[in-house]
Order: sequence, then C-alpha cells, then structure tokens
Amino acid sequence: MKELIHLVQAQAKIIVRLEAKIDKLEEELEKYKTRKDSTNSSIPPSRDENRIPRTSSLRQKSDRKVGGQPGHEGKTLEMSEAPDEIIEHRACFCTECGKDLNNQPFEIFGKRQVIDIPTIKQVVTEHRVYRCKCTCGKVVESEFPVGIDSPVSYGRNIESLVGYLNVRQYLPFKRLQELLHDLMGANISEGGLHRLLNRLAAKGADAYELIRKSVVNSSVIGADETGMKVNGMKHWFWTWQNNHATYIAASTNRGSATINKHVSDISKEATIVHDCWKAHFQTQVDRHQTCTSHLEREAVYFEKRYKTPWPGSFRKMLIQAEKLKKKFTLDDYSSPNQARDELEKELDALLEIPLNPKHKELVTFQKRIARYRDHIFTFLYHHDVPPDNNGSERATRSTWRFLTHLTKSRLSLS
Repeated sequence: MKELIHLVQAQAKIIVRLEAKIDKLEEELEKYKTRKDSTNSSIPPSRDENRIPRTSSLRQKSDRKVGGQPGHEGKTLEMSEAPDEIIEHRACFCTECGKDLNNQPFEIFGKRQVIDIPTIKQVVTEHRVYRCKCTCGKVVESEFPVGIDSPVSYGRNIESLVGYLNVRQYLPFKRLQELLHDLMGANISEGGLHRLLNRLAAKGADAYELIRKSVVNSSVIGADETGMKVNGMKHWFWTWQNNHATYIAASTNRGSATINKHVSDISKEATIVHDCWKAHFQTQVDRHQTCTSHLEREAVYFEKRYKTPWPGSFRKMLIQAEKLKKKFTLDDYSSPNQARDELEKELDALLEIPLNPKHKELVTFQKRIARYRDHIFTFLYHHDVPPDNNGSERATRSTWRFLTHLTKSRLSLS
C-alpha cells in the first residue's frame, strides 16, 4: 500500500512538471504561429523573413482617387530657348529637277532638339612653380595653390562625384570603381576612395554642426535609433530630425550616453516624438510623444496572437485620436474638447481592464502604456506635434540602405 502511495505521489509531481512544460511549449508555439514582422511590430521591412508580402496595413482608406490629384502640375520635356549648339539642315538640290539650291533663300519650317551630355573624360591640369634670381641675389620661388599638396591628386569635381554616388546613390566601392573606370577612364583604388570621402566629409563638418543645431533648437524633434553592422560589429544609428533637417550619428551605445554626447544641448522646451525606447525618456525636454504607429503595429500583433478584444479596442482608440487631430483647428488644442476628453477616459478604462496573466506580452504592453500614459495623446494638445515618428524612421532607413552597400566603414563612427 505504501509503495502505491509513493508511486501516486511521484506521478503527481511528474504531472505538475509536465503540465508546466506543456504550458511553456504552447506559449512558444503561439509565438511561431504569429510571427513578428514589419506589419505588426517595429521590425523594419528589410528584416522580414523571406520578405513576406505585406498583407495588412495601418493606412486608412481615403476618398481620393488613385493617381495625380487636382492641382498637381504635370511635367513634360520642353524645348530650350537657348540651345548650346544649332545644326542647320538645308537641301543642296531640288529633288524634282536637280537644280542647285545653294543660292536660294531658305526659311525655317520646323525644329527638333536632342538633349544629351558630352563625352566624359579625365582632364589633367598641371601646376608648375618657378623660381628666379633677383638682381639683388635673392632666389624667389612661386608657390603651389592651396590644396595642391601632392605630386598627383584628384580634383574637386571627382571628389564631389564620388561623394554623391557613394553617399546619396548608395554605390559600394567595387561598383563605384567600375563606374569611374568605364565612364571616364579613372582608376581609383579603394584607398583613394577613402581619402576622397574623408576629404569631402572634413569639408562638411561645419555644415554638419549647423544641421545639428537646427535640430536641437527645434520645438518638435523626431527621434529614432536602429541597429546595424559596421566592420562586422553591432552599432546603433541615431536620428534626430525636424521638418527641415536630419541629424544622424553612429554609436556603439543604445543608451542615454549617446544622447548626452550628441544632443545634450537640446532645447528644454522641445517635444520629442519617439518609439517609446526608454533612453529617449531620459532626454531633458518639456514633453514626449509616443509614436502611435508603433503602438498600433504592436496591437495588431497581439490581436493575431491572443485573439482577445483588448488590443483591438486600444488600436481603434488610437485611430480615432488620429482622425480627431485632422479635424482640429488651432483653437481646439487650447480649448476644452469633449471628444478628446472621451478618448482620455477610454484610455484610462482600458488600463484598468484586467488581462489574462497567460498573455504575458500583452500584460507587459499594458503596463508600459500605463507607465507612459501621459505621453500617448500629447499630439492632441499641441498642433505642431505629430502622432508618430515616421519621418525619423524614413531618415534612418535611408542611412541603413547606404551602410548595407558598404563593405567597411570609411569614417570614424565613434
């Protein structure tokens, strides 16, 4: 009898352990059933596994027709009023009787223009310095112009072209070398490209600082950060931007140390719009706005995974808030507004709803919203604050596309 009791007790312990393991495995299985991608999280489209086609979007249907909108100015190829070259085509003889027409008066009855570019080739300019001996006995030597520092070097036009093709058009070094060789016969080594780009970057240092100051002195600043590899090592590229300028800095750090290094002098009266990353909340500014697009995508993920109404209600509330902003006049931001008050009450009610403890990620999400509750509807109280930081994300993606074309870094990114 005792043996039977011990056996039952041992089996009971095994059952408890197995049930816990089953619960854990079921939770992990749900993660695989509902994978995170760019449609339901902050993961960029470039990291979607197998580039899964986008099957859902946060964009709301518009009443506009597809294509150009009324008032849109079309563009067409127009003739130049001052062509660089004119080639006249006159008949030499009459096709009917064969008589010579060279002495006959002609009149223009039509013209056509061809737009082309001249043949591109290297132009080598040689600088020579001379010396002579004055009657007083002094040997006088002329000097090379500023910037002519080595026996052979590349000029400003090639420097600018290399910078444009590499930085703006994202051409990696190998293809850039090929283009320069095939197009203009220039054989520039990888080291030569590095020197040209560093030289160009040094010239832009003052402009880079002007861009930074323009951003940090703004009243509304979008912020974002994304990870990428530099020389095989993980880095973070930070973006701060306004409607006119974008400042991007690279760092090995994703915390407040990078913020303190690059934007410590940020305007204290500014509003920062970001994706709820905790480091941004340590920025000493007047207000924060959490990106509603990020929150909506997360809600989509929770809807698919947990099949519970809470994330759907939360997402619909955000959509209503975004629609309300589009209807606001300047006076609505500073005046009492019933629709805005209703949204505030709805948010508080959602945060009070108890969630299933098994829905761990959703519970964590609700706690995060409660922690940053005061930063959800900032955009409904200030007309110049957008509900999302999509502008910062677009700027960051542009940098990411550029860096993925590079095989190695060309500048100091510390």
